[in-house]
Amino acid sequence: MESEKLLKKGASRLGVALDQQQVEALLLYFGELKKWNRRINLIARDTKDEQILENHFLDSLTLYPLLVNKEGIRLLDVGTGAGFPGLVLAAVLPKVSFTLLEPRLKRVSFLRHIARILQLTNVEIVADRIEAFAHEHIDHFNLVTSRAVASPVSFLPMVYPILEQGATAVIMAAKEERLLEVENMDRSCRLISTQRFVLPYSGADRIVGLVRLH
Repeated sequence: MESEKLLKKGASRLGVALDQQQVEALLLYFGELKKWNRRINLIARDTKDEQILENHFLDSLTLYPLLVNKEGIRLLDVGTGAGFPGLVLAAVLPKVSFTLLEPRLKRVSFLRHIARILQLTNVEIVADRIEAFAHEHIDHFNLVTSRAVASPVSFLPMVYPILEQGATAVIMAAKEERLLEVENMDRSCRLISTQRFVLPYSGADRIVGLVRLH
């Protein structure tokens, strides 16, 4: 019950209104994450429930306002790990199409387990690295994100081939310096907007930057 309160209250503070079905789906995911984490390395161990919910689930939900009530989005989450942000968002945004890319097979098994028990029909989980995946999916996606793969200077060139003309990359950052890197890149990408959030329990800063790719 405490986890439910933390999730609802935290989401509300981020401006995200979750219905009971969405909350129950994320709590089931949360419970399975803790259970699997005892056997395989998904997230840092000995982490309190509040920290897990904030650092992974609520942090992922900072992208919710960008995607809710949007049509025709084909989003790629590169190096999704245990499903952050992609699988969290897929659980609460059934109209958005998600592809989650993760090379580590144990994590892929976990992701597929969560997608199965939540009966998600809007998500594809691919066991591959971005370098190999890009060759077979040219101009395939119109939105891409990654929470922990690399800096924008390294990440954006990796995903150019798989994005259609005028697609958007979502940069999730804790510090402004990460977004400033984009301004020093070539004219093929341009920072078009930023949104700032404060995580509800730790008070940690989060910045979401949208980069238009030409």
